Amino acid sequence: MSNPYITPSLFSFFRDLKKNNDRDWFNANRTRYLESVRDPLLQLITDFGPLLSSISPHFLAIPKANGGSLFRIYRDVRFSKNKDPYKTHAGVHFRHEAGKNAHAPGFYLHIELGAAFIALGLWQPEMSVLTNIRRTIADDPDLWTEIISEKDFSDTYNLEGSSLKRPPKGFDAEHPLIDEIKRKDFIAVSRISKDEAMAPDFLVNLAETWGRGRRFAEFLTLASGHPF
Repeated sequence: MSNPYITPSLFSFFRDLKKNNDRDWFNANRTRYLESVRDPLLQLITDFGPLLSSISPHFLAIPKANGGSLFRIYRDVRFSKNKDPYKTHAGVHFRHEAGKNAHAPGFYLHIELGAAFIALGLWQPEMSVLTNIRRTIADDPDLWTEIISEKDFSDTYNLEGSSLKRPPKGFDAEHPLIDEIKRKDFIAVSRISKDEAMAPDFLVNLAETWGRGRRFAEFLTLASGHPF
């Protein structure tokens, strides 16, 4: 039995979109998108709001089709060689109240055929924020090590993202956590299966998964200069 938010019809829509990624097909199937993807995920955002507040009151669940927690399906193709106009996945981002975009601390849900995952953290933060995070890790390496080594966290998440090849300017190349300090992204990712995404208790599982990353999110949020 599926939950009412992520259903076989959602995956079926994206499977067909992958084969027909053009405006004519999308316009002819817009009702499918609204009924199978957009509207159920807006409801997920609404229903997850109270659970999100139990993790932190400073992150927002905004059930709006534009400018809210649901990423739009339209791709920005201006600087991409891939000119397909539509994303073949859905993304939900519960961002911090102080952030205006995907580069702020947040909790992220990615739904895609064969590539669904639950994540949290910061992707490509601005340089001042990135420097603050690096400095906080350098100044308190024991705390960072404790957080990412905690069993509930390490059994659930993998740290992903890009890193510098060399130590950033102003940091000791011999620091014991220099590989952590070299990170450009601080993202923790937990892969999930299609069946897990469609499970009846998915909202509870989502809250529990993000709860296991709470200290990681707290560290990054406070290091970014925001309340948690």
